[in-house]
Amino acid sequence: MTRAGGIGNRLLAALPSEDFALLTPDLERVALDQDALLSRVGDQVEHVVFPHSGVISLMIDMADGQTVASAVIGCEGALGTLSVLGSSPSAITAIVRATGTASRIPVSRFHAAFSRSPTIRRAVQSHISAMLLQLQLGGACNALHPVQARMARWLLNFRDRIDTDNLPLTHETLSEILGVRRTTVTLLMRNLRASGAIRSDRRGQIVVDQFRLAAAACECHGTIRREVDKIFSTIAAPLGALVLSDHRAGGSGESGDAM
Repeated sequence: MTRAGGIGNRLLAALPSEDFALLTPDLERVALDQDALLSRVGDQVEHVVFPHSGVISLMIDMADGQTVASAVIGCEGALGTLSVLGSSPSAITAIVRATGTASRIPVSRFHAAFSRSPTIRRAVQSHISAMLLQLQLGGACNALHPVQARMARWLLNFRDRIDTDNLPLTHETLSEILGVRRTTVTLLMRNLRASGAIRSDRRGQIVVDQFRLAAAACECHGTIRREVDKIFSTIAAPLGALVLSDHRAGGSGESGDAM
């Protein structure tokens, strides 16, 4: 995999060439198939996965035996970066909810690059901060807000990442994400359709009206999006500044130096 082929993942794209080169020999392009199980609670993490497109939901087990989604990952993030903290079983179940592609690297090879590169370490630190914040705010929203407002928020989360009003989600998938019965999802979808937030929900495709759906969602959608984007926005800019600073320190110091 080379940069010439294009990089849809923001974490990989933010890395300077010399740091990206530490990962390149071991990166493998893979498909993210609908409903594919990428990790299960208790499994050892084998790969760090960088989505270029598609959506992955992170599911946690509840005390009543239900599962509920607390975060999503798209091209802005990665799955498995917590493995840099040490070998331990996965605490979440990760399921592909919208098809796409990704680059993956064995955990051991990612650890080697992580150990060698301060830039990769800073990027991973920012990413983990963003994911922990999303999990924290998402968990609070799950506990505090009505299920219909949460459904609207999750639909907006998916729309943000695949950038289309046609969402490849079934009622069964939404029942898993929300931790409610499928009959409850059907009732909620009927309410959203009546308000104009959803135009259709047939054959595993939900067509949404972004602006009316935003009116039906809780405020957590905007809050989580702003806070997480704020952290991710710090990944690319400081990395670029670091490269420029290092280049100037070793060069003539002229302001016209190119990156």
